[in-house]
Amino acid sequence: MGILTQALGLILSLSIIVLLHEAGHFTFARIFKTRVEKFYLFFDPWFSLFKLKHKDTEYGIGWLPLGGYVKISGMIDESLDKEALKLPAQPWEFRSKPAWQRLLIMTGGVLVNFLLALFIYSMILFTWGSEYLPAKNAKYGLQFNEVALKAGFHQGDKVLKIDNKEVEKVDDIAKQIALDAAKTVTVDRNGTIIELALPNDFTQKLIAAKIKSFAEPRYPFVIEKVSSGSPALKAGLLANDRIIGINNDTTLCYIDFVEKTEKLKGKTVEITILRNNTAQKANITLTSEGKLGVYAKAPISFFETKKTEYSFIECFPAGIKLGVETLSNYVKQMKFVFTKAGAKEVGGFVAIGNLFPNSWNWEVFWHMTALLSVVLAFMNILPIPALDGGHVMFLLYEMITGRKPNDKFMEYAQITGMVLLLGLLIFANGNDILKLFK
Repeated sequence: MGILTQALGLILSLSIIVLLHEAGHFTFARIFKTRVEKFYLFFDPWFSLFKLKHKDTEYGIGWLPLGGYVKISGMIDESLDKEALKLPAQPWEFRSKPAWQRLLIMTGGVLVNFLLALFIYSMILFTWGSEYLPAKNAKYGLQFNEVALKAGFHQGDKVLKIDNKEVEKVDDIAKQIALDAAKTVTVDRNGTIIELALPNDFTQKLIAAKIKSFAEPRYPFVIEKVSSGSPALKAGLLANDRIIGINNDTTLCYIDFVEKTEKLKGKTVEITILRNNTAQKANITLTSEGKLGVYAKAPISFFETKKTEYSFIECFPAGIKLGVETLSNYVKQMKFVFTKAGAKEVGGFVAIGNLFPNSWNWEVFWHMTALLSVVLAFMNILPIPALDGGHVMFLLYEMITGRKPNDKFMEYAQITGMVLLLGLLIFANGNDILKLFK
């Protein structure tokens, strides 16, 4: 069910985004009395799943869920309908409209996508508010990945500043370091303030090692519940016991204990627990997986998070700010796509689908929909033929020079853009397939 839930989330999210994107083109076309021959969700090579003709427009759903399209009369688009362009221009055609009207028609989809993202972010904040862990409240320090450790971080370091700027949120640490190519990080190491100089290639290594695993808050191992028939129950462990040692080694945090038991599977060990502020010892035989047979308390229970609620009026400026920050961070990420490490992380539909949770969560779904709407808006405005941005580029050229590119040039440009996009699609989804095999 997990994969089906992710697939459903992806398809529903993309359907909303694509449908409204095309509606943006459609609306401006209608405003300027330009005929729209087709309005489709998904592509329909050879046949469609559903279609309905109303006035001059055929509305339908295609069978190939790779996007959607509107076919506007008198426009060189992915359909490459050259025969229609050989006829005299008609008043209702795209090519007959002034350049400024054509520009608004072409930017309508991008505009709607970005406004959609801002609206969704605003409604998320209104409905759920925002909650995060302040960096100063990560009282047990952070657990770093191997790349960070090699760069000089120690387990349990508390990050205070990045390039002399105070860190507000734990979740922003990796983004601030990677996206802004940070040079120094100031940490609190057991009460001593240390400034770490990061290597020049740190960001590249961080991307290759999965940026999300850079640092996570450390937290104690406190038992929430003891499973029946488990080694822990036989050894007398109780709920609310805190495990602080194993075989005379101190394990102040959950991850420390897990790392040690990984090497002691099936063996009898001596653990030290803290019960009612008194240290006690117990012998216990781990399972073949190195487990005690307990449920640990959730990490969030050990931290004081900061939550902000928003009124209906307050949510809109906050949602706009969040949307602009999301776009800014995405634009910053684009520079890494053209690096070796970044190119390997480019993903297709599987990678995007994996961003959705295995169980349905409306808050996460809308967060992902807003993010994908921002991404679609940005990608579509890139000056690549076959994308909206390509058409905008040629329209701006026409508006500046007063000369319209000829139809043959536009035809070749459209074909070139389609080949580039097809190549990118194959590359991204090929990366997904390689990762699955690995």
